[in-house]
Amino acid sequence: MRIRRKKHLEERLLLVSDYIIVADRDIANVKEAVKDKRLYDYKEMFGNENPVELEIGCGKGGFVIEKAKRNPKVNYLAVELLENIIVMAAEHAKGLGLKNVKFINCGADYLPRYIPEKSIDNIYLNFSPPYPQKVHERRRLTCDRLIETYKRYLKHGGCVYQKTDDKPFFDFSFEKFAANGFETEDVSNKINKGEMDNVQTEYESKFRALGMNIYALIAKLV
Repeated sequence: MRIRRKKHLEERLLLVSDYIIVADRDIANVKEAVKDKRLYDYKEMFGNENPVELEIGCGKGGFVIEKAKRNPKVNYLAVELLENIIVMAAEHAKGLGLKNVKFINCGADYLPRYIPEKSIDNIYLNFSPPYPQKVHERRRLTCDRLIETYKRYLKHGGCVYQKTDDKPFFDFSFEKFAANGFETEDVSNKINKGEMDNVQTEYESKFRALGMNIYALIAKLV
């Protein structure tokens, strides 16, 4: 279903332009675009040399904003493709006066153009689309192609944290991380029993209220 463009979207985006990094759209072909590196300078972006963590598919920003509030000495980059959605996340962050979070308006495939290698401490994948049909496997955020890019971004010992409500997608992701050289742990029970720190996303809160199971993993780059 096509999402209707929000009223006054351009004006709203302009008001939060200090929070949203709009990826260059000068090269439409992603394979060509990622060859033309325009790597971010985090010190220039955030004004400090604090660790940087990345959320891919941040939605309305509830998760990354809570993380930024709890961890003021960590910088956060949050990626979201849809302008309609990212504007709400940026408005929320700006309303709170957060200085340690920025939002990137692009798809995950374009990130190698901007993210320096070995510069990210942790990556978060929260309730991303499972694309259940086999024909769409390459669109999953845990396909082999994208996992290889995560390996390039992450510092040694860095982790990918994934949560989903979709068991087949969870199983697929677990196997893919393990096959690509990650030390992978199923922490679903720990998350569901409240035995480890967990920031809930908007989707997670809804799913839990409905009594649905949440599946979670940690994949460590070793």
